[in-house]
Amino acid sequence: MSDPYNIPSDPSKRKSAVLTDGADRAPGRAMLKAVGYTDDDLAKPLIGVATTWIETMPCNLNQRELAVKVKQGIRAAGGTPVEFNTISVSDGVSMGTEGMRASLVSREVIADSIELVTRGHLFDGLVCLVGCDKTIPAAIMALCRLDLPGLVLYNGSIAPGRWRNRDVTVQDVFEAVGQHAAGTLSAEDLHDLEDKACPGAGACGGQFTANTMAMAADFLGISPPVLSGIPATDGAKPAAAEEAGKMAVEMVKADRRTSSIVTKDAIENAIASVAASGGSTNGVLHLLAIAREMGIELSIDDFGAIADRTPTVADLKPGGRYVATDLHRAGGSALVMRELKKAGLLHADALTVDGRTIGEVADAVKETEGQDVVLPIEAPLKPTGGLAILRGNLSPEGCVVKLSGHERKFHRGPARVFDSEEACFEAVQKQTLNEDDVIVIRYEGPSGGPGMREMLGVTAAIVGQGLGDKVALITDGRFSGATHGLMVGHIAPEAARGGPIAALKNGDVIEIDVDARELRVVLEDDEIAKRLADWNAPSPRYATGVFAKYAASVSSASEGAITSPTER
Repeated sequence: MSDPYNIPSDPSKRKSAVLTDGADRAPGRAMLKAVGYTDDDLAKPLIGVATTWIETMPCNLNQRELAVKVKQGIRAAGGTPVEFNTISVSDGVSMGTEGMRASLVSREVIADSIELVTRGHLFDGLVCLVGCDKTIPAAIMALCRLDLPGLVLYNGSIAPGRWRNRDVTVQDVFEAVGQHAAGTLSAEDLHDLEDKACPGAGACGGQFTANTMAMAADFLGISPPVLSGIPATDGAKPAAAEEAGKMAVEMVKADRRTSSIVTKDAIENAIASVAASGGSTNGVLHLLAIAREMGIELSIDDFGAIADRTPTVADLKPGGRYVATDLHRAGGSALVMRELKKAGLLHADALTVDGRTIGEVADAVKETEGQDVVLPIEAPLKPTGGLAILRGNLSPEGCVVKLSGHERKFHRGPARVFDSEEACFEAVQKQTLNEDDVIVIRYEGPSGGPGMREMLGVTAAIVGQGLGDKVALITDGRFSGATHGLMVGHIAPEAARGGPIAALKNGDVIEIDVDARELRVVLEDDEIAKRLADWNAPSPRYATGVFAKYAASVSSASEGAITSPTER
């Protein structure tokens, strides 16, 4: 009788062999057989399938179905899939509430949990299904830590809603709240818009944070070219998921690891995609975090340098006309790659998870005739990218201003200081803001918030009331990718850690000078220092639990707001 334990291990089982092979592993195999795995299954490489499915939002809602297809692809290619789940927090649902503090914190929890399950069960490879904003960078961060063969697959964008014969997104609903408060939109009309804006599964449709990071993942090479950009409810998405499963097994067999894909060149490509698409300023925060997980040196100033040389070529909301489903019909993110490659603005030899270079992906793009979602680089929407990095006496470590969606590059006005988002939103709703004000929302940074809440509720209400081109807003918090208007975020150091923004008083004159790349308050350095000397740090908002742990360990926004215990 042959020895069932004396069988040579599959060479692709570089991690899982110690979990599954040999007589001494009989107890573990017994438990795995209770799940339904066979000896044949356990003799193959184990591929983790991480989903972020959750019923709190439409953004990740199709992942259960897609996971089935990913697993079919893994089996067809000679691997054994092992599905597991982690969490997600909806920015759109929690926006403007205490719950929004959980959003950025969730990025760390998702990355940690994917890493833990993968290390705990010694997977040979990994497929991460991602959707809502933080799930995309979190999954990439986990892949960087693990340095396994693996990929992320975006479950796709939501289709636009249809209201009054025009396409709408959740951004329109946020801005309609401001119109309702100003008395220019009835409650009945607001409710009707609310009913129609989000028609089904998929992440928010404009070039907001989810679609910004999905495009960035394509440019990083860590997401399968073409497959991720297929919208959530498109009939081709299930087949794309199956193909992604096959691709993961091919990566395991070839030992094509994350470190060969997420390089400095790849990160610079991803930054260029954010700039060229007028994408979310959250891309700065997340790409800084990804670089640090990979041990790659990257500065917030690199974003400014790349944006300065990268034209805006994608006409996408919130600043433009189109949404992600339009981009897909036009030819997808590879159209943006092609235009940047033409101008020498792409590291074309950077690898992608399917084995091609990004330049080869760009060359293979199929453009829909007559499309005007992505414009030729010779005739761009704007000569520079959709963001800039500012410094100055209010933000010595840097801050981010989004340029797409408005043309103002200078604003000078008196400070209206609020120590929380709620206090500011109340003032907006009561229509107590004045033209030329510089609205200051502080103590909403990574530690002070904690969690660096996005300010879409406030910014959308300002736009909805017709003040979007008359006031400016600065904060140590963040902005949604749906935000537009002259808004400066990620101010560092943050107020809770004694940054100069903590010294501001109502009436102080603030200047935002984009051309000079400067954010400043018109005060002498001695006066700022005197005020900070008299300043006392506020008590933490939370004394225990996940928020307290995060507030104590999180780094500056200028470092990606990561919670790594060591310097990289």
